[in-house]
Amino acid sequence: MDLVDAWLATHETEMIGWRRDLHAHPELSRQEHRTTEFVMAELTSVGLHPQRLPLGTGVVCDLGPAGPRIALRADMDALPIAERTGLPFTSTIDGVSHSCGHDAHTAILVAVAKILAAAGDLPVGVRLVFQAAEEVMPGGARDAVEAGVTQGISRFFALHCDPKLEVGKVGLRVGPITSAADHIDLQLHSPGGHTSRPHLTGDLVHAMGTVITGLPAVLSRRIDPRTGTVMVWGSVHAGNAANAIPQEGRLRGTVRTGDHATWALLEPLVTEVIAGLLAPLGVRHQLNYHRGVPPVVNDPEATEMLRRSAQAVGPDTVADTAQSGGGEDFSWYLEHVPGSMGRLGVWSGDGAQVDLHQPNFDLDERAMAVGVRTLAGLVLGAPAA
Repeated sequence: MDLVDAWLATHETEMIGWRRDLHAHPELSRQEHRTTEFVMAELTSVGLHPQRLPLGTGVVCDLGPAGPRIALRADMDALPIAERTGLPFTSTIDGVSHSCGHDAHTAILVAVAKILAAAGDLPVGVRLVFQAAEEVMPGGARDAVEAGVTQGISRFFALHCDPKLEVGKVGLRVGPITSAADHIDLQLHSPGGHTSRPHLTGDLVHAMGTVITGLPAVLSRRIDPRTGTVMVWGSVHAGNAANAIPQEGRLRGTVRTGDHATWALLEPLVTEVIAGLLAPLGVRHQLNYHRGVPPVVNDPEATEMLRRSAQAVGPDTVADTAQSGGGEDFSWYLEHVPGSMGRLGVWSGDGAQVDLHQPNFDLDERAMAVGVRTLAGLVLGAPAA
């Protein structure tokens, strides 16, 4: 790891500057054109030959010997959230911010690319994947898979910022580390009418209430609770007048599960339950069920590789981590190739722990060197192919 340490001693401040520039210029999913140009230019500057992914944003770059490759992924997109950090490099784009740490992910992998380019002969081939559109389901990873990025890959790795984990730590887990996440969009239709005569029409708001409480309740009795399955509504809209039964209503929510087999069962089960709940109420409905992403299921051997690399950073670097209810499209890669995602601790240890996707999210930039050492170590510490 002498090469990594030497590079960081000279270039760590520059790497932090990349992150701050990306932070100030966030781009939404599939609009990451400036970020893509930045990655292309930096990789080209050290003699690499990056290529844009077919949809125009995102970058893939191979280096090292031919044969099965290790793939390293960074996501690049920002969120439609107005930043409230007050940082000197705060977002310059109204209503858009890097409130999930993808700016750091991108800068870390650019640094890894430059270190590996300077290493000369690598013990194993590498594929660097700078991925667009992680924040929108079903995710840009699926586009990247369709573009062939998993072909010829033996293991796939990623790190994701974790503000619940202290800087200097890398959280690891074998098996599911995230959950499957699907979206439900239910539209209801009634003839409408006067609230004094609900028996003459379909009481749409009552029907909505039946589904709001009934669907989560029925799912809790039809699905093994050990799967970590949870259904939560996030949006409810119907009517304007207190004395009028509305004709239209809409419910939107998410259903999540930590179990891959259960994920395959959710859509037909949700469809069946909603139809049964509404059948006696005289209200028509249209269900749009959007399958999102499967859970990220970390392969034991790949996780052990990630563990060894993180341990080489420091004796206390590795930490256990729990399965999250959140979704992550890195899972699409692991549907095709074994791999592992770790959590990169970014909490400074002082003050409140601000969660991902909050407008005041920030990260301790010391974590970036930990991420560089861990990802570069996966390659430089690998046995020769």
